[in-house]
Amino acid sequence: MIESIELANAATYASAPERMVSLSKMNFIFGANGVGKTTISRVIHDPAGFGSCKVNWVRDQKLQTLVYNRDFVARNFNASARVKGIFTLGEKDADNERAIEEKKKGIDALSTEIGRLNNTLRGPDQLSGKKGELAALDAELVKACWKQKTARDAAFAPAFEGVRTSKENFKDKVLAQQKSNTSDLSTLADLTERAETIYGRQPTMESAAPSLGGDALFKLEGSKILGKKVVGKQDVDIAAMINRLGNSDWIKQGLPFYAANEAHCPFCQQKVLASFEQSIAEYFDESFTEDTAAIAKLHSDYAIESVRLQVQLQAVTNSACKFLDQEKFAVTRAAIEATLSANTLLLERKAAEPSLSVTLQSTRELVEDARALVTTANVEVGKRNALLRNFAQEKQKLTGQVWKHLIDVDLKDDLAEYARKSVSVQRAIDSLTEQITRKSEEKRQAEAELKALEKSATSILPTIAAINALLKSFGFHSFTLAQAEGNHYKLARENGDDAQETLSEGEKSFVTFLYFYHLLKGSESESGISIDRVVVFDDPVSSLDADILFIVSSLIKSVFEEVRAGGQIKQVFVLTHNVYFHKEVTFNPDRRDKAMKEETFWVVRKTSAGSRLEAQPDNPIKTSYELLWAELRREPKNSFTIQNTLRRIVENYFKIFGGIDPKTICEKFEGREKMICASLFSWVNDGSHFVMDDLFVSLEPGAIDAYLAVFEQVFTRMGHEPHYKMMMGRE
Repeated sequence: MIESIELANAATYASAPERMVSLSKMNFIFGANGVGKTTISRVIHDPAGFGSCKVNWVRDQKLQTLVYNRDFVARNFNASARVKGIFTLGEKDADNERAIEEKKKGIDALSTEIGRLNNTLRGPDQLSGKKGELAALDAELVKACWKQKTARDAAFAPAFEGVRTSKENFKDKVLAQQKSNTSDLSTLADLTERAETIYGRQPTMESAAPSLGGDALFKLEGSKILGKKVVGKQDVDIAAMINRLGNSDWIKQGLPFYAANEAHCPFCQQKVLASFEQSIAEYFDESFTEDTAAIAKLHSDYAIESVRLQVQLQAVTNSACKFLDQEKFAVTRAAIEATLSANTLLLERKAAEPSLSVTLQSTRELVEDARALVTTANVEVGKRNALLRNFAQEKQKLTGQVWKHLIDVDLKDDLAEYARKSVSVQRAIDSLTEQITRKSEEKRQAEAELKALEKSATSILPTIAAINALLKSFGFHSFTLAQAEGNHYKLARENGDDAQETLSEGEKSFVTFLYFYHLLKGSESESGISIDRVVVFDDPVSSLDADILFIVSSLIKSVFEEVRAGGQIKQVFVLTHNVYFHKEVTFNPDRRDKAMKEETFWVVRKTSAGSRLEAQPDNPIKTSYELLWAELRREPKNSFTIQNTLRRIVENYFKIFGGIDPKTICEKFEGREKMICASLFSWVNDGSHFVMDDLFVSLEPGAIDAYLAVFEQVFTRMGHEPHYKMMMGRE
């Protein structure tokens, strides 16, 4: 059975949950159209489809839900002419039916036993029982653990990291450490002394300085082309002159100007002989060209490698390695960069004057000095980081010993007491859990056997006959329910034509209700007929006339009787906006005796903030006659309205309903009582027709009580005392 429903973020319901709690066997929900009634039925049918809504079941035992609403009509009576058949038990095999009944009783007994075991395990409120006892023991242990944590937190906070803000998590860590901690037990003084160092400010790992290159530079600085005097061909006629003057480079530099001056000397502007031009070309032969290209490449490569080495030197400086001798490195770096600059100038000169022999300063020694400084620093970094890694191990070791002291010294007695008490409780929990599992498996097997029995003894034909009989008895002769292909129904006219498309709204509403009504006693499959279920009727009288309205309410009230009798229907919800239907379906002559234990009443209202669910102490829909008596029962009596209330009750009951003249009533009294009765009716008539002025406004309580006493005697003398007591709520 459903014990409560929560609705939020669904249709007209806002984010703040609306709750229906303490639900009973019969639950009546009244509200206008569009206020959220259908949403309630949809949530009951499919809670998973509404993420913010929740349906809570008694002892968490879910039952099948059958919901009649417009979704049900759309699913079963749509454009298709085929309707799923309803399987019910046949009448031919009495033995099989008895077997089904016995199997159902066995399943019910298992459900009861599972419920009893669950009550022992978790209690009726799901918070007590053996689980509750264990929770109470846990709470005591949590308190003890947290007390010790608070006492040790100042000295050993890093040891408790991860569980310092949660009492429950801290307790769980204590129990886990009790099982797994194998650390040595140290004294509190030793732990505190070591914690001051190890749990102090955490030193960081040092970064190593980057390495240095330079090998390519060393090779370039030793190139043979640097010492070679690159000159032209020596067996040319002008070679002797060039050698004597030593102006080979000067002539080479002037050749581009000569070529641009149209064979005239760029210096004297005289026409040069063709033989001289030929001699110049032969002097600067292919060998000369190759050597000058090699010099140019050497110059370019050296520039690239110089930049690379300088970038590496800058990276070492930027690393700010604390173990690097920054002063020595800065001096060495300056010397390297100066040497690179000097060598670059020599290379530029060699490129301009190939015949010049140059020697570059070697950077090898300086670079190796810088490398040695970096290597020395990185060795120290490695030693430091190794120490830090050991530091982490020491911290881990200390943490283990802190927990060891906590469980073996600080919490020793508490843990022993917890273990002593919790063992028996946990043993009971394990036993109950095992029994519930076993009984649940027995129930599952019994349900499977029940399905097999039902499958062999079910048919859709009895439902056809039952629905058709009801249709005829209620005056629906123009169509009937017939068997279609397979296990399906169809609606057919007398001539056999399909009637699905031509039904009126009233006919369609009534036949869909009858279909649902019989579904309550059966199933859409060959099994599942006998399982327990919760039933919801959502506005079942839409489009029905008054006669059919009373028929539907009578059928629903027969479902109530099955609930009261302990049948397979365990709970019913009725939702409607129709006042007359609500009044009819909620009528219960035994309400004062027992109904309030089996009924709840609710009103759904739509406000600017969303739909609201309001629990009602009794049926919110009353007649005006009932409201008059409710006013009469209310204390204190209202002196302004009491006259009109008494008049209308007497007029409605004795004159209108009973046709009794007030004079006849007064004849039942004698003496002073007759005078009071006569004055009562006089007072009634006076108060009902005139607004009270200053002469009559101050009615004394004594006068009201006297007339109320006579009012009661009117019913007693006329033989209607039971009615008076019933309406006044007296036994």
